[in-house]
Amino acid sequence: MEITEKILREVFHRLLNTEPNDDVAKKLQSVVDGMMEKFQDTFDLDTVQRQNTFRAIVCSMLVHGWGVGMNPYNHPNTNLDGKTIEVRVSKDILIPVENIKALRYVKKDEQGRVKKVLFEPDQNERVRRQIDNLLEKLSKEKWGE
Repeated sequence: MEITEKILREVFHRLLNTEPNDDVAKKLQSVVDGMMEKFQDTFDLDTVQRQNTFRAIVCSMLVHGWGVGMNPYNHPNTNLDGKTIEVRVSKDILIPVENIKALRYVKKDEQGRVKKVLFEPDQNERVRRQIDNLLEKLSKEKWGE
């Protein structure tokens, strides 16, 4: 049994006092392992202990969400207008944290699909740019360059 599956089963047992079936455990394991791959460069996961701690955190989040009803078996078949709901999941949802932090505006169409997204540089970059502009302005005023 892989470490991710072992952690998932333990978290299910401790948080929900239940045992996931093998199919669910394998699917959730692939989600956690995919997140580990995506975040490998973002976080400092250079030791096995740090990697397992991160795995445990992600597993706890997934199992907690599962326990409060956020799972594929707990969604309505129709929306409030009576139209059928199509649920799809894409692996492209897992994007680097820097991109999520830079997200500032999302415009959706009438069906809830994303039409337009506005990304901005992070707060530190904006502050640095403002400071550089201010210093440039002061140097021009002071030394006339």
